[in-house]
Amino acid sequence: MNSILSSLGINPFYLLMVIILFILQIVLIVLLILLYNKYNKLQKSYNTFMKGRNGKSLEKSIFKRFDRMEKIAKLAEDNREEINKIYKKMEGHYQKVGIVKYDAFHEMGGNLSFALAMLDENNNGWIFNAMHSREGCYTYIKEIVKGESYIELAEEERQCLEKAIYQEEYDIKDIEK
Repeated sequence: MNSILSSLGINPFYLLMVIILFILQIVLIVLLILLYNKYNKLQKSYNTFMKGRNGKSLEKSIFKRFDRMEKIAKLAEDNREEINKIYKKMEGHYQKVGIVKYDAFHEMGGNLSFALAMLDENNNGWIFNAMHSREGCYTYIKEIVKGESYIELAEEERQCLEKAIYQEEYDIKDIEK
């Protein structure tokens, strides 16, 4: 091959250099195409971001977003306060209930009498006792303050009060039965 190139008057060193430069040129063209594609993607992203806006209007848009975020934070705080108010109101509502049915005079043969306790979260409320007999029905109500009565409670009323106060424990015992 050297002789052919020599007969043509071409130095093999120069031919090798031309081939290397040709390969290098192809590599550079490929890199240029890749960079051009990346540039186009970046240009599209930029155009989308700046769509119809200049620097001043973009700044206004960003400040509007910050204002919205502040309003949302204020609404969240207002909601938190409202939830706390509702929770405070709920403390005074009856949340705990206990009921015990029994035979008050041991003559009727059925559990027609009952004691019903209704308490709020702080164990304040009342016990309603209805005692049924052949002659009629007698009802009593006793006030409960912080889980205790100032008037002596009958056994059924005490059970009823305990059921209301320790409601979760009684529910677990009922499930186990």
